[in-house]
Amino acid sequence: MTKYIIQGGTPLFGEVEISGAKNAAVAIIPAALLVDGVCRIENIPQISDVTLCLSILEQLGAGVRSIDRHTVEVDCRHIHSTRTPYDLARRIRASTYFIGALLGRFGQAEVALPGGCNFGGVRPIDQHMKGFNALGATVVVEGGFIRATAGEGRLKGTSVYLDVVSVGATMNIMMAAVMAEGRTVIENAAKEPHIVDLANFLNSMGANIRGAGTDTIKIRGVDRLRGGSYAIIPDQIE
Repeated sequence: MTKYIIQGGTPLFGEVEISGAKNAAVAIIPAALLVDGVCRIENIPQISDVTLCLSILEQLGAGVRSIDRHTVEVDCRHIHSTRTPYDLARRIRASTYFIGALLGRFGQAEVALPGGCNFGGVRPIDQHMKGFNALGATVVVEGGFIRATAGEGRLKGTSVYLDVVSVGATMNIMMAAVMAEGRTVIENAAKEPHIVDLANFLNSMGANIRGAGTDTIKIRGVDRLRGGSYAIIPDQIE
Protein backbone atom coordinates (compact mmCIF):
# COMPACT_ATOMS: atom_id res chain seq x y z
CA MET A 1 0.00 0.00 0.00
CA THR A 2 1.06 3.59 -0.57
CA LYS A 3 2.00 5.66 2.44
CA TYR A 4 3.24 9.19 2.97
CA ILE A 5 5.85 10.06 5.58
CA ILE A 6 5.78 13.74 6.51
CA GLN A 7 8.43 15.42 8.63
CA GLY A 8 6.96 18.56 10.19
CA GLY A 9 8.58 21.66 11.58
CA THR A 10 9.13 23.57 8.32
CA PRO A 11 7.07 26.80 8.09
CA LEU A 12 5.03 27.23 4.92
CA PHE A 13 5.29 30.45 2.94
CA GLY A 14 4.41 31.88 -0.47
CA GLU A 15 1.37 33.15 -2.32
CA VAL A 16 -1.43 31.47 -4.23
CA GLU A 17 -3.68 33.35 -6.65
CA ILE A 18 -7.28 32.31 -6.05
CA SER A 19 -9.39 31.85 -9.18
CA GLY A 20 -12.79 33.42 -9.66
CA ALA A 21 -15.71 31.47 -8.23
CA LYS A 22 -16.83 28.84 -10.73
CA ASN A 23 -20.41 28.74 -9.47
CA ALA A 24 -20.70 32.51 -9.82
CA ALA A 25 -19.06 32.63 -13.25
CA VAL A 26 -21.37 30.06 -14.86
CA ALA A 27 -24.40 32.15 -13.84
CA ILE A 28 -22.97 35.63 -14.45
CA ILE A 29 -21.90 34.81 -18.02
CA PRO A 30 -25.46 33.79 -19.08
CA ALA A 31 -26.76 36.81 -17.13
CA ALA A 32 -24.84 39.02 -19.57
CA LEU A 33 -27.70 38.26 -22.00
CA LEU A 34 -29.84 40.60 -19.91
CA VAL A 35 -27.52 43.53 -20.56
CA ASP A 36 -28.30 45.82 -23.48
CA GLY A 37 -24.72 46.97 -23.88
CA VAL A 38 -21.13 45.86 -23.38
CA CYS A 39 -20.20 44.34 -20.04
CA ARG A 40 -16.66 43.60 -18.95
CA ILE A 41 -16.35 40.56 -16.69
CA GLU A 42 -13.11 40.15 -14.74
CA ASN A 43 -11.61 37.35 -12.63
CA ILE A 44 -13.06 34.59 -14.82
CA PRO A 45 -11.75 31.12 -13.92
CA GLN A 46 -10.02 29.09 -16.63
CA ILE A 47 -12.31 26.05 -16.69
CA SER A 48 -14.18 24.18 -19.41
CA ASP A 49 -17.65 25.16 -18.13
CA VAL A 50 -16.79 28.83 -18.56
CA THR A 51 -15.43 28.22 -22.07
CA LEU A 52 -18.66 26.43 -23.00
CA CYS A 53 -20.83 29.23 -21.59
CA LEU A 54 -18.93 31.79 -23.64
CA SER A 55 -19.23 29.60 -26.75
CA ILE A 56 -23.00 29.38 -26.24
CA LEU A 57 -23.18 33.17 -26.01
CA GLU A 58 -21.29 33.49 -29.28
CA GLN A 59 -23.62 30.98 -30.98
CA LEU A 60 -26.59 33.08 -29.87
CA GLY A 61 -25.06 36.13 -31.55
CA ALA A 62 -23.15 37.81 -28.73
CA GLY A 63 -19.80 39.44 -29.31
CA VAL A 64 -17.18 37.96 -26.98
CA ARG A 65 -13.73 39.54 -26.83
CA SER A 66 -10.94 38.20 -24.62
CA ILE A 67 -8.95 40.97 -22.96
CA ASP A 68 -6.62 38.58 -21.12
CA ARG A 69 -6.79 35.10 -19.57
CA HIS A 70 -9.25 36.23 -16.90
CA THR A 71 -11.16 39.09 -18.52
CA VAL A 72 -13.73 39.19 -21.31
CA GLU A 73 -16.00 41.81 -22.82
CA VAL A 74 -19.46 40.58 -23.80
CA ASP A 75 -21.77 42.49 -26.14
CA CYS A 76 -25.31 41.11 -26.27
CA ARG A 77 -26.92 43.90 -28.28
CA HIS A 78 -27.22 41.78 -31.42
CA ILE A 79 -28.57 38.42 -30.20
CA HIS A 80 -30.22 36.64 -33.14
CA SER A 81 -31.44 33.44 -31.48
CA THR A 82 -33.05 32.33 -28.22
CA ARG A 83 -32.31 28.63 -28.83
CA THR A 84 -29.04 27.37 -27.38
CA PRO A 85 -27.01 24.90 -29.46
CA TYR A 86 -27.93 21.41 -28.33
CA ASP A 87 -24.42 19.92 -28.43
CA LEU A 88 -22.94 22.66 -26.23
CA ALA A 89 -25.77 23.08 -23.72
CA ARG A 90 -25.99 19.34 -23.08
CA ARG A 91 -22.40 19.27 -21.84
CA ILE A 92 -22.90 21.43 -18.74
CA ARG A 93 -25.50 21.57 -16.01
CA ALA A 94 -25.19 25.38 -15.84
CA SER A 95 -26.92 25.61 -19.23
CA THR A 96 -30.23 25.99 -17.35
CA TYR A 97 -29.21 29.55 -16.45
CA PHE A 98 -29.68 30.51 -20.09
CA ILE A 99 -33.43 29.90 -19.62
CA GLY A 100 -33.88 32.63 -17.02
CA ALA A 101 -31.62 35.08 -18.85
CA LEU A 102 -33.21 34.60 -22.30
CA LEU A 103 -36.73 34.53 -20.90
CA GLY A 104 -36.10 37.65 -18.83
CA ARG A 105 -34.85 39.73 -21.74
CA PHE A 106 -36.48 38.30 -24.86
CA GLY A 107 -39.58 36.60 -23.48
CA GLN A 108 -38.64 33.18 -24.82
CA ALA A 109 -35.98 30.53 -24.39
CA GLU A 110 -35.26 27.09 -25.78
CA VAL A 111 -32.47 25.31 -23.93
CA ALA A 112 -31.33 21.70 -24.02
CA LEU A 113 -31.85 19.69 -20.86
CA PRO A 114 -28.74 20.11 -18.69
CA GLY A 115 -25.80 17.73 -18.74
CA GLY A 116 -22.57 17.91 -16.77
CA CYS A 117 -21.84 15.58 -13.86
CA ASN A 118 -23.87 12.38 -13.70
CA PHE A 119 -25.59 12.28 -10.32
CA GLY A 120 -27.84 9.39 -11.34
CA GLY A 121 -31.13 10.37 -12.93
CA VAL A 122 -32.54 13.51 -14.53
CA ARG A 123 -31.70 16.82 -12.89
CA PRO A 124 -34.80 18.26 -11.22
CA ILE A 125 -35.94 21.58 -12.67
CA ASP A 126 -39.38 21.64 -11.08
CA GLN A 127 -38.57 24.62 -8.84
CA HIS A 128 -37.21 26.55 -11.84
CA MET A 129 -40.44 25.84 -13.73
CA LYS A 130 -42.55 26.79 -10.72
CA GLY A 131 -40.88 30.19 -10.65
CA PHE A 132 -41.19 30.79 -14.41
CA ASN A 133 -44.86 29.76 -14.34
CA ALA A 134 -45.54 32.11 -11.44
CA LEU A 135 -44.02 34.97 -13.46
CA GLY A 136 -46.47 34.21 -16.27
CA ALA A 137 -44.40 32.02 -18.56
CA THR A 138 -45.47 28.78 -20.17
CA VAL A 139 -42.84 26.06 -19.80
CA VAL A 140 -42.79 22.69 -21.54
CA VAL A 141 -40.16 19.96 -21.71
CA GLU A 142 -40.07 18.00 -24.96
CA GLY A 143 -37.60 16.69 -27.49
CA GLY A 144 -34.68 17.13 -25.11
CA PHE A 145 -35.37 20.87 -24.75
CA ILE A 146 -36.91 23.12 -22.13
CA ARG A 147 -39.08 25.72 -23.90
CA ALA A 148 -40.24 28.79 -22.00
CA THR A 149 -42.43 31.56 -23.42
CA ALA A 150 -43.63 34.72 -21.73
CA GLY A 151 -46.62 35.15 -24.03
CA GLU A 152 -47.81 38.69 -24.64
CA GLY A 153 -45.91 41.53 -22.99
CA ARG A 154 -43.44 41.29 -20.11
CA LEU A 155 -43.32 38.77 -17.33
CA LYS A 156 -45.27 39.86 -14.25
CA GLY A 157 -43.76 40.23 -10.81
CA THR A 158 -45.07 37.78 -8.24
CA SER A 159 -44.28 35.91 -5.03
CA VAL A 160 -42.53 32.55 -5.33
CA TYR A 161 -42.00 30.16 -2.43
CA LEU A 162 -39.45 27.47 -3.21
CA ASP A 163 -40.52 24.09 -1.87
CA VAL A 164 -36.86 23.16 -1.42
CA VAL A 165 -33.87 25.46 -1.16
CA SER A 166 -32.36 25.48 -4.65
CA VAL A 167 -29.34 27.49 -5.77
CA GLY A 168 -30.13 26.99 -9.45
CA ALA A 169 -33.81 27.89 -9.14
CA THR A 170 -33.02 30.96 -7.02
CA MET A 171 -30.57 32.27 -9.63
CA ASN A 172 -32.80 31.42 -12.58
CA ILE A 173 -35.90 33.08 -11.12
CA MET A 174 -33.81 36.10 -10.15
CA MET A 175 -32.63 36.55 -13.75
CA ALA A 176 -36.11 36.06 -15.19
CA ALA A 177 -37.57 38.62 -12.77
CA VAL A 178 -35.00 41.38 -13.26
CA MET A 179 -37.02 43.00 -16.07
CA ALA A 180 -40.46 41.68 -15.12
CA GLU A 181 -43.23 44.18 -14.53
CA GLY A 182 -43.57 45.04 -10.84
CA ARG A 183 -42.02 43.35 -7.82
CA THR A 184 -40.99 39.73 -7.39
CA VAL A 185 -40.32 38.11 -4.00
CA ILE A 186 -38.46 34.80 -3.78
CA GLU A 187 -38.98 33.10 -0.41
CA ASN A 188 -36.99 30.17 0.97
CA ALA A 189 -34.24 31.30 -1.38
CA ALA A 190 -30.74 29.85 -1.34
CA LYS A 191 -28.12 32.04 0.34
CA GLU A 192 -24.75 30.97 -1.11
CA PRO A 193 -22.04 33.56 -1.90
CA HIS A 194 -22.44 33.04 -5.65
CA ILE A 195 -26.11 34.09 -5.39
CA VAL A 196 -24.98 37.32 -3.77
CA ASP A 197 -22.38 37.74 -6.51
CA LEU A 198 -24.97 37.30 -9.27
CA ALA A 199 -27.22 39.86 -7.59
CA ASN A 200 -24.29 42.28 -7.27
CA PHE A 201 -23.46 41.81 -10.96
CA LEU A 202 -27.03 42.50 -12.02
CA ASN A 203 -27.32 45.48 -9.67
CA SER A 204 -24.10 46.95 -11.07
CA MET A 205 -25.75 46.81 -14.52
CA GLY A 206 -28.88 48.62 -13.29
CA ALA A 207 -31.07 45.93 -11.69
CA ASN A 208 -32.89 46.45 -8.39
CA ILE A 209 -32.34 43.36 -6.23
CA ARG A 210 -32.38 43.37 -2.43
CA GLY A 211 -31.92 40.61 0.14
CA ALA A 212 -29.53 38.32 -1.72
CA GLY A 213 -27.74 36.25 0.91
CA THR A 214 -30.92 35.95 2.99
CA ASP A 215 -33.84 33.58 2.52
CA THR A 216 -36.02 36.36 1.05
CA ILE A 217 -34.96 38.14 -2.15
CA LYS A 218 -36.94 41.12 -3.46
CA ILE A 219 -36.62 42.24 -7.07
CA ARG A 220 -38.11 45.37 -8.55
CA GLY A 221 -38.30 45.04 -12.33
CA VAL A 222 -36.49 47.59 -14.50
CA ASP A 223 -36.87 48.40 -18.20
CA ARG A 224 -33.26 47.88 -19.22
CA LEU A 225 -29.83 46.85 -17.97
CA ARG A 226 -26.87 48.87 -19.20
CA GLY A 227 -23.24 47.89 -19.72
CA GLY A 228 -20.50 48.10 -17.12
CA SER A 229 -17.61 46.28 -15.46
CA TYR A 230 -17.69 43.61 -12.78
CA ALA A 231 -15.15 41.33 -11.08
CA ILE A 232 -16.28 37.85 -9.99
CA ILE A 233 -15.61 36.95 -6.36
CA PRO A 234 -12.76 34.55 -5.47
CA ASP A 235 -13.77 30.91 -5.19
CA GLN A 236 -14.51 30.16 -1.54
CA ILE A 237 -13.79 26.44 -1.93
CA GLU A 238 -10.41 26.99 -3.59
